[in-house]
Amino acid sequence: MRLKLLKYSNAVNIILLHKNLRLSDNPALYFGCKAKESIIIYIYDKNYWQSNGKSQRQFKFCLDCLSDLEQKLNELNRDLYVFEGDLVRLAKWINKNFPQSKIFLNQSTDIGYYKDQHKKFIKEFSSFKRLTEYEDFGIQTKNHNRDNWSSNWHKIMNQSLVPPPDISSAKRSKPSGLITFESFKKTSSAEDLNNINIQLGGENEAKKLLMSFLEKRVDGYSSKMSSPSEAEYSCSRLSPHITFGTLSIKAIFQEVQKRMNSSPFRKDLYSFKKRLHWHCHFIQKLETEPELEFKSMHSMCDSLREKEDKELVEKWISGETGFPFLDACMTYLRQHGWINFRMRAMIMSFASYNLWQPWQETSPRLAELFVDYEPGIHICQVQMQSGVTGINLPRIYSVLKQSSDQDPSAIWIKSQINSLKNIDPKNIHEAELNEIYHKKIIDLNASAKKARDTIWSVRKGSDFKRIARDVYLKHGSRLRRA
Repeated sequence: MRLKLLKYSNAVNIILLHKNLRLSDNPALYFGCKAKESIIIYIYDKNYWQSNGKSQRQFKFCLDCLSDLEQKLNELNRDLYVFEGDLVRLAKWINKNFPQSKIFLNQSTDIGYYKDQHKKFIKEFSSFKRLTEYEDFGIQTKNHNRDNWSSNWHKIMNQSLVPPPDISSAKRSKPSGLITFESFKKTSSAEDLNNINIQLGGENEAKKLLMSFLEKRVDGYSSKMSSPSEAEYSCSRLSPHITFGTLSIKAIFQEVQKRMNSSPFRKDLYSFKKRLHWHCHFIQKLETEPELEFKSMHSMCDSLREKEDKELVEKWISGETGFPFLDACMTYLRQHGWINFRMRAMIMSFASYNLWQPWQETSPRLAELFVDYEPGIHICQVQMQSGVTGINLPRIYSVLKQSSDQDPSAIWIKSQINSLKNIDPKNIHEAELNEIYHKKIIDLNASAKKARDTIWSVRKGSDFKRIARDVYLKHGSRLRRA
């Protein structure tokens, strides 16, 4: 269907999409579409997708989400448009074409590149009261403090969901300077994804996953989440959908709450519900202190690891460390764009403690592999597994222990590394494989001891403890563990 190029009135509402790629419980979309005339725009910024930790596999998932949203909007007689450029250019385009328009968007805690662009965009319109931004994820952007953050979060989670927009009677027309998403996706494709098996995006897929998890797959979740083989089925697998907002955290929380008293999996549901809280808790840290993208939470820790060994990092990220379980995890991650939390922690612990590499260098390399890359969670977890927060005790994961604990018969390892299919599990777990496998790139025991001694020597001083107290006041959780 060819759309007419019609002139909108100056009073048009403009709804901007960054994440939150869904129809339901989307405040910016719902309230922005209340006007007689409104335009829904996804901002495609090529430089954003080439920034810290961003990757083509994430963009592929994003395209899936946008395709699903476009279909839903088309059913409401509305189109999804794409603006190609950054937020600064978009502000100029809006002022030129729609100087009296009102702008609606949802808040998003993201990498520094986006935050800088967003700040300039907001400044352009703030004095004219033309822009409305809705908080998201339970992230609290105004006058929050950690003492009441958790109680406020629960209040937000229990608020009513926003209904889908009622826009079926609106006219379909194409504003100049934009392209339809249908045209955009014909010329935009995620590159270098041959033989990669990542999840499908979109609101429909998210709802299917949520229901299958809550009704069946959640059984045993609290114990199975640690194993990379069991977690593939028993974890919710909603993380990329939460990142790109095909479902809201609030909607997920409320679905869990509905089942808490009647479900036979109450223990597992409670465990999952706690992780929804932790999800927002970590994102809040980056929102509060954006500098954490490149600076350690505890300022004295930035001088711990100053030199990068590019060869070591390359072998680590490629899964060629000589430690089969770690390499199997990296192989799986590269193939699927996801792996369970415990394995993520182990992978990062190995890079920061055993290899002693700067987390600022390894963090974006690892982030690029995750389809569900959420900067606030990833960066704060990277810092935690690197011992640089000052408020979390250093934990050095033993790759050998995790290997025998999580995959005793080495069945999963062999499924990822075909060359080891006939090798005794004991030799695999101990990484004693001689010439039949990659040479070990590090001595695990010696490197762990050196890392432990170095970290604790820094932590003992009074200056360290004083700064750590300030970090706790700014970022520490006040939620008591159950």
